[in-house]
This record gives sequence, C-alpha cells and structure tokens, in this order.
Amino acid sequence: MASNDKKLQPVIVKRVKKGGHGHHGGAWKIAYADFVTAMMAFFLLMWLLGSTTKGDLQGIADYFNSPLQIAMSGGSGSGDASHVIKGGGQDLSRSAGQVKKGEIDPGRKRINLAAARAEQRRIERIQFEALKAKIEGAIAINPKLAELGRQIRLDLTPDGLRIQIVDEHNRPMFDLGSAVVKDYMRELLRDIGRVLNDVQNRISLSGHTDAAPYGGGQRGYSNWELSADRANSSRRELVLGGMRIGKVIRVVGQADSVPFNEANPRDPSNRRISIVVLSSEAEQRILKGVELPVEGGESLAGALHAQDKEAPAAATGAGAAQGDKQ
Repeated sequence: MASNDKKLQPVIVKRVKKGGHGHHGGAWKIAYADFVTAMMAFFLLMWLLGSTTKGDLQGIADYFNSPLQIAMSGGSGSGDASHVIKGGGQDLSRSAGQVKKGEIDPGRKRINLAAARAEQRRIERIQFEALKAKIEGAIAINPKLAELGRQIRLDLTPDGLRIQIVDEHNRPMFDLGSAVVKDYMRELLRDIGRVLNDVQNRISLSGHTDAAPYGGGQRGYSNWELSADRANSSRRELVLGGMRIGKVIRVVGQADSVPFNEANPRDPSNRRISIVVLSSEAEQRILKGVELPVEGGESLAGALHAQDKEAPAAATGAGAAQGDKQ
C-alpha cells in the first residue's frame, strides 16, 4: 500500500522566467521622452527670449503681471494706444502711444513710403550701372560696333539710364531724309535690345533732328514726322534683336526742339536716338501723366532738364509726336 501511495504523489516543476529589468519594465522610456521634450521646450524658450526685443519683453511681462489692467487701460511699454479707450495697440514695444488697429498713422506711413522709395532708387541705380557696363562691354568686344563708340553716349539721369546714339558727318544712322536704318546702326540696336531684357524696367524712345528744314515740309511731312518715324524704326530693330515688345512704354519724335548742341542747331550730333531705361518713378509719372517729386522738391522732369537740357516730350505713342532732315 505504501508503495502505491508513493507512486501517486504529484511531481511539482518550478519554472523560473528569465528577463532583464523585469522589476520596472519600460517606464524608463516614458520618463526619458518627457525629459527630452522638456529640454526641447527649454531651448525653444531660450531662443525666443534671445530673439525678442527689450520692449517686447517688457510688454509681455506687464501683460502677465496684470493682464486685466493692460487689456482695459493699456500702459507704458505695453502697446499703449492713442485712443479715447486706451489699450488695443499691436506694438508692445511702444510706450508713447500708437494707433489702434484699423487706423492709419499718416506720419509713419509717409516715413515708410519715403524709405521704400529711397531703397528702390538705390537698387535701381545699381541695376542701371550694371546694365551700362554690360552695354559698354558688348560694344567693346564687337569690332564693328567699337567703331561707333564715339557716337554712343551712356549716362544716368533722374529718369533712369539714358542711351543716346548720335550722328556723325561720315557715319549717319539713317538714310538721308528717311527712316531707313543703316546696317551698322541696325546691328547696334539689336545688340542693345538683347541686353535691355536683363532688367524689368520699361523704356522710352525719342527721335531728334537738327534744325535744317525737311525738304517739302510745307506739304505736311516735316522734321516732326521724320523724328517720330526714326524713333519707331529704332523700336522695331530693338524688338528684332530680342527685346520684349511690352518693354516699350513710349515712342516720340521731338524734331529739333531739344538740341544736343545748342550752340550749333545744325550740328550732326543733334540728330540722334535717345533710349531711356526708365526708373519705376519715371514710368509711373508717364503712365499717370503727373510729375513725381524727387529729393529737394524738384520734379524728375525738371531735374533732367536742368542737368542735360533734354526734357521729356509730352506726347505719347508713335503717332503722337513727329521728327529731321538727315
């Protein structure tokens, strides 16, 4: 009997589960993630504090110290608004008062506009100087065009970069008494046309003649018509050279009304084509029909006339004005 009880006794097997760090599981990962998040928030806060101006920091501090007071009455250094009901300003660095949202500060607007215009003039002048150098370089590397160097005058005016091509006794730009462009003149205009696309500014063209009366002018076709036709012929050559059609804003003929050489009205240099790469202000003046003031209160047209005796023509379009004898 005893032997049978011994056989029926159950066998107990103990299994030990092995595994590292079983006493705390993965809780450490959560704690580490919280730590990393807190560090990121801390460094972001440090960066914001370092990049915020002193006035902004003062305004923020005032708001959190007494938010209800600031919201209702405003206060120094907290966007104090110049209004019957104080507060509501957006510039927290301002302590002397500001305009409420939706209102315009005329003084600040004028200052900002003047600064923007001055910066625009500075940028455009740099662009015009670069364009002038590029045109001079394109002419210098072409032997045929280099011969025309004495006939090409480039200068910066209040209206923009002016490119003038003047006649010489032995090298006229057009056939006698006509608007047919000479071959060398055609090549020069097309080279200039390609370079003009380097800037977004639009251009104005004007044709000029000497004081010699056009033969048969009494029948209707005079130096006015001739100068306008020559300006328009020059426009076509610029476009054929690759200049965008939309860059031309004005084509005029001025006959002998604005001589290059006032001392000698029949001097060949008075017969010329003037291409002006317009500044933004000059372009707006032409489009709106008003004169924009420049520094010192002088108009752009007045400054240009005082500098080089060439005031812009009043008419616009190829047929609005007219133009020379050779």
